[in-house]
Amino acid sequence: MALQAHLVELERKHKVLESELHDALAHPSTDDLRIADLKRRKLKVRDEINRLKQVSGTLH
Repeated sequence: MALQAHLVELERKHKVLESELHDALAHPSTDDLRIADLKRRKLKVRDEINRLKQVSGTLH
């Protein structure tokens, strides 16, 4: 059950990062480094979600 809770939290974090990225891209004055950082963090969270889903799939 802890794995499922962790997945839910990661998915929530991914949505927050997606929203932040969308907002940053909507403002032309946003620093390119900020955008790159948001994309990198979002991808890292997505990779972790996928990894945990694979692990949970092998547990069943």
